[in-house]
Amino acid sequence: MQSALFHFDALLLVILLLICTCTYVRQTVPGMVDSRKDKNVFFGMFWKFARIGERLSPYVSICCMIMAVSRLIPVLLSGWMDR
Repeated sequence: MQSALFHFDALLLVILLLICTCTYVRQTVPGMVDSRKDKNVFFGMFWKFARIGERLSPYVSICCMIMAVSRLIPVLLSGWMDR
């Protein structure tokens, strides 16, 4: 069993989910991420991912939709082939 670092699709999925999660957390509780971005490396990375999600939100949402479709097509085709 390999980790997500060795599968490009899994790595992209993890990065997209991290961007979406950080953007949502920053929109919901902005003080939590903004006040700690300079003090802690972990929150600094959260802030950077949230900034990417805010500035590139149309592209991130398109990538999320493409990833969802690419994940659903094999599942739907395998269910259709079994009939």
